[in-house]
Amino acid sequence: YFYALAHQDSFDVRWIRKGTVAESLIAPLAAKLLADSPRSSAKGAKAEKGKRGQLTVVGGAFVTAVEPPAETTEAQARAGAGAQAERAGAVRYVKKNTSSTPGAASEVVLEGVDGVVLALGAKGLKSVVGGSPLLAKHPEFSQAASLSGIDVISTRLWLDKSVATRTPANVFSRFEGLGGAGGTFFMLDQLQGTTPEDRDALWGCQAPEAAEAPEPADADADADADPATSDVEAAAEAAAEPEAAPLPQTRGSVVACDFYNAGGLLSLSDQELVDLLTKELLPAAVPEFGEAQVLDSWVGKYPGAVSWFSPGSYEKRPPLEGAGPTKLPNVKCAGDWVRMGDREHGAKGLCQERAYVSGLEAANSLLAQVARDRREASGPLHPVLPVRPDEPQVVAGQKAAKELLKGARRMWVR
Repeated sequence: YFYALAHQDSFDVRWIRKGTVAESLIAPLAAKLLADSPRSSAKGAKAEKGKRGQLTVVGGAFVTAVEPPAETTEAQARAGAGAQAERAGAVRYVKKNTSSTPGAASEVVLEGVDGVVLALGAKGLKSVVGGSPLLAKHPEFSQAASLSGIDVISTRLWLDKSVATRTPANVFSRFEGLGGAGGTFFMLDQLQGTTPEDRDALWGCQAPEAAEAPEPADADADADADPATSDVEAAAEAAAEPEAAPLPQTRGSVVACDFYNAGGLLSLSDQELVDLLTKELLPAAVPEFGEAQVLDSWVGKYPGAVSWFSPGSYEKRPPLEGAGPTKLPNVKCAGDWVRMGDREHGAKGLCQERAYVSGLEAANSLLAQVARDRREASGPLHPVLPVRPDEPQVVAGQKAAKELLKGARRMWVR
């Protein structure tokens, strides 16, 4: 609705041109945050190794629990100290073993936490809530942890010839080979390969990453710096562009294909998925695909990684404010599936815009809460831009449909 009807000229989705999400987005962001972080001004404070001022970027880790402060008594952790709301005060996480010496991953407890933003999908939240009694006792978190995500497969194909399609963005539906999944395919050479530089970028990378493909919680781990050595140089090194592969003499279309609700396809090998696309699905949609040969391909599989907006799930989705300001005020939630309450935004449903906006709102809310806890004035909050109004024909259609249904009996609702 948002892309296809209400804002037809706003389809500005961009795919990663080269490298991975970790290399092209996460590591440069970490480097910038570290470079911009002010140095600690606390009296007697010493700069710790791996820190730039007051910021530490921890890579190669995943959170297992959110806990109350160490000084909180067991009784307070169970029921709260009278009218005083509980607080999250520690985060427990597991650090992957990246050394050459065999051994189990190490567990670390980060104490003195002022606040937490749970920027997690259903799979990640289920794991964290399962290890966090502080969260699990609140229905806002326990109900959200009962929800599930859907399986996703993302692929990219480099072909030896250009294939003309009626539109650059397309949908697969009702094909027997989908195995119950839905699918999309996007012609990247048409969407963002219009200049020689862009076309070279689409072909010059050995391990591309489709923009719509979500990554598992620890998929970015190896690209981030170790917390013991995390600094601008390490993050910048992680952000370095991968060595480009030799460009082929003949270059055709570059196609990004994603499968959603793809549980029936996860067991297929990468080659079987490529064959399914090139020998069955794509030629059925556009016959000219049958004449193209695959020069290179990439496949990523992500079980349970995307929000499932199933009927009746809305009330169980996590609120942006978490358990609320009177119960657990310093834990917020972010993501495309989060209920934003009175800060609801025009970007709806499964979309990166909604996830981004919810992150801004969660950060703003947490900054204001931390300021209240410290009895300090809140600093400047990040502005959130609203979406522009729907196009006139959509507004007129909505009004007409509403009038039509006023006196109509909804026979399809039982």
